[in-house]
Amino acid sequence: MRSKARECAFKIVFASLFQQESDASLRRGIYKAAELDKEDAAFADALVSAVFAHREELDALLGKYAVGFSAERLFPADKSAMLLAMAEIRYVGGAPAVVAVNEAVGLAKKYSTEKSVGFVNGVLAGFLAEEVHS
Repeated sequence: MRSKARECAFKIVFASLFQQESDASLRRGIYKAAELDKEDAAFADALVSAVFAHREELDALLGKYAVGFSAERLFPADKSAMLLAMAEIRYVGGAPAVVAVNEAVGLAKKYSTEKSVGFVNGVLAGFLAEEVHS
């Protein structure tokens, strides 16, 4: 299930905000705990790789659309969810952009604050309007 794959990717990106190196055993452990099959693990890897490969650009986009917040000031859970959604929309594809946004909002609902849900949705809506639908 892609939702589980996104959640696994979220956990890896979240961990990377605190530790520079992404440990392969961490990935394997997260995938195993979620019981991801090979296809979903490959999707999660593609998401994580896209975030890591385009991190500077994605951080700049977050700074642009999270008005009043630099990428460094965002809650780590919110930042991780938004990075994943933007990377999926821009670089991975496979699902409509609105699905990536809804999944990011769901991750914010599960792992962040009540106010984060609207914030994540608003930032990603601005990103979609300007960068995707323009």
